[in-house]
Amino acid sequence: MTDYILLIAGILLMILGIIGCLVPVLPGPPFSFLGIIFLHLTKFGHFTNIALITMGGIALFVTILDYIVPVWGTKKFGGSKYGIRGATIGLVTGLFLGPLGLIIGPFLGAFVGELIFKDNINYALKAGFGSLLGFLTGIGLKLAASLIMTFYFIKEWIA
Repeated sequence: MTDYILLIAGILLMILGIIGCLVPVLPGPPFSFLGIIFLHLTKFGHFTNIALITMGGIALFVTILDYIVPVWGTKKFGGSKYGIRGATIGLVTGLFLGPLGLIIGPFLGAFVGELIFKDNINYALKAGFGSLLGFLTGIGLKLAASLIMTFYFIKEWIA
């Protein structure tokens, strides 16, 4: 009975992990890693210690990078903390507008944030693009990590 409860919890954590890659307030890869741990604790799956340490390290690394990459992207394109904050607000707002909102929201948020900081449209466009690129890169890294963990979860569960 406990194995089935852990399996169901693991499946839910894997789903939450993938959703968490797109929703900024949920840490996707750590949820996916917890799903792996839950499966490991059941009779349905067994991972080596090296596999668990590697996946845990990847989840931690990608989660840390998720905070660094958007800042780097914004700064690389000349943006400020206003652009980063605006992109974050735009991303949260974009969640309510569907998939297109997830792409347009950070860009518009960074653009508006930079216009507030410095009244220069070219500067705001460049910084907005950098912020968008950073956010999308962070999402891509998190999604790749969570999907890889999901693949190994399913492979171990079914095998």
